[in-house]
Amino acid sequence: MSDSSSYDTDLYGYDEPMVGPLDAPDKPSGFHPVNVGHLVMGVAFAGMVLVWALVQGDVVETSELNWLMPIPWLAAGAAGLAATVWGTRRSSHQ
Repeated sequence: MSDSSSYDTDLYGYDEPMVGPLDAPDKPSGFHPVNVGHLVMGVAFAGMVLVWALVQGDVVETSELNWLMPIPWLAAGAAGLAATVWGTRRSSHQ
């Protein structure tokens, strides 16, 4: 199955088998769209881990969690809002 006659162009989309990464067809490069949901949840998760680490490291008291726990959610919301606004401004200028 190593000869090129058995190479299935419908399956892979290329006329000939690629030998290395330099043989790949050129693709336009640039920024990919940001998945805002993934960004928001990633920032929220990282913030929760940071709060957990601060509590476990005895940097903050557990009595201070009532003001500390909303901060990751506020940061995640701000990141989502910024990504939404920045994405619409960038796409409208092109």
